[in-house]
Amino acid sequence: MPLIKFIFITILILWLIRLLVRLILPLVLKNVVNKMQSQATGGSQNPYTRAQPKKPEGSISIDYMPPNAKTGKTDKLGDFVDYEEIK
Repeated sequence: MPLIKFIFITILILWLIRLLVRLILPLVLKNVVNKMQSQATGGSQNPYTRAQPKKPEGSISIDYMPPNAKTGKTDKLGDFVDYEEIK
């Protein structure tokens, strides 16, 4: 008798899980898709991007310029020798 009771309870629990997944999973997925879609369209933009003014197309702006490397004397580098590749 306990085996039949166990099987019945297991089948009932699996049936309830299946029913809940059919009802809840589409709602959760719809919510996730809506959030992703709003992020893609700019619904929740980064606050740093909103503060910057829109620039006309084709204009170039450089945000960071690395410091120039100290140029030494080129005499210390050695001689440059031209060569031809032999086949």
